[in-house]
Amino acid sequence: MDPTTLKRTIGSGLLSFPLTDFDADGEFDRASYVRRLEWLAPYGATALFAGGGTGEGFSLTPAEHDELVATAVGVCGTAVPIIASAAYSTRIACGMARTAEKNGAAGILLLPHYLTETSVAGVCRHIETVCASTGLGVIVYNRNVCRLNADAVERLVERCPNLVGFKDGVGEIETMVGVRRRIGERLSYLGGLPTAEVYAEAYKAMGVGVYSSAVFNFIPRTALDFYKAVSDDDCETTADLLTRFFLPYIAIRNRVPGYAVSIVKAGADVVGRSAGPVRPPLVDCTERDVEDLRALVEALGPQD
Repeated sequence: MDPTTLKRTIGSGLLSFPLTDFDADGEFDRASYVRRLEWLAPYGATALFAGGGTGEGFSLTPAEHDELVATAVGVCGTAVPIIASAAYSTRIACGMARTAEKNGAAGILLLPHYLTETSVAGVCRHIETVCASTGLGVIVYNRNVCRLNADAVERLVERCPNLVGFKDGVGEIETMVGVRRRIGERLSYLGGLPTAEVYAEAYKAMGVGVYSSAVFNFIPRTALDFYKAVSDDDCETTADLLTRFFLPYIAIRNRVPGYAVSIVKAGADVVGRSAGPVRPPLVDCTERDVEDLRALVEALGPQD
């Protein structure tokens, strides 16, 4: 997929990050991952991110990432575009981007660089280098140590013609409004805060109507219903789902750092679509947490 087509594709619809399946020993379980993609793909997500945050991309080796992306593209083909993550140091991220392109990915989600602090100029240098390493369209994930202001994003779009998306996981409204107003339609903009549904209406008011849903992994029908309600300004439906599910869900998620991923795997267990355990340093949800989540999910009704 060329960068212009990727930009247009991610400009509407619901996006999601499939979980990465591990067996009891923590090894990548390809067969289970294939079944997961075959289940989720027909629901109609605009695109799926392979090896993203919810997919524990931060725990994958480059070889595992290679296999993961190749598997996702092989299962979904052109029916659902697969956007592959790239992460870690600049050189490793470039290698991941090139490998993803070789495997037929539709684009790259550039996760924040690893560990070290740097200036905004240094972050921009990292992004420019990764963009130059691939012909695919790139979406930069504004989160953690990657925090860009409007000036930086303006420089990046001038220097990186294949930079097509800005995904925000910081939630600083002033910065987001500044970027959106300054850059305009040159980029597609995505909401990327944990449990993005809670912020969806506020982001839509800023002109950012697209977001990625983690709960799509276990309640895909509800995730799509919520997205439609946001798109249609159906405040009654969004208020109902926020009250009945999302806010109690967040209360469970906030019990332990790292549960933003663990609780999604717990949700997959609850609906009979287990993706196995999380990898260290994350920890799995306790039995109490799982049962509290089960009650919320069962109250929503069938998803298939």
